Amino acid sequence: MARSLSWRVATNLLVSFKYAWQGIAYAFRTQRNFRIHVGVGSIAVSLAIALSLTPVEIAVIILTCGAVLTMELINTALESVVDLTVQQTYHELAKIAKDCAAAAVLISALLSLSVAVCLLLPPLWQLVQGQLGQVQGWDMLS
Repeated sequence: MARSLSWRVATNLLVSFKYAWQGIAYAFRTQRNFRIHVGVGSIAVSLAIALSLTPVEIAVIILTCGAVLTMELINTALESVVDLTVQQTYHELAKIAKDCAAAAVLISALLSLSVAVCLLLPPLWQLVQGQLGQVQGWDMLS
């Protein structure tokens, strides 16, 4: 969806939000990795809520997932600007810019994953051990 005079500053706050939502919608529609990050982040937040993590722990997971999505949006924007600049030609600096932006997304995703593992794994492990204990206790009663 092209917008006329996209170089102009938004006339009011509502228009600014509209443009931002268009950016999110574009990324969701066109960027496979953005959709993957949305899905994995949703699972992580849902799991945090289901495991009754503290509000601060849930907030940390939300913030790290949000950082990954933010990096993915910046990566998409940078790739678009680089493509606009170099068009269909190869340039080593364009490659470096795109590779570094992708690396930023990767680092943020790995850090987000490590945060999720640190916060979700202990209560998940306790839940699994409790379920195994119930199954073993059931066998002893039979």
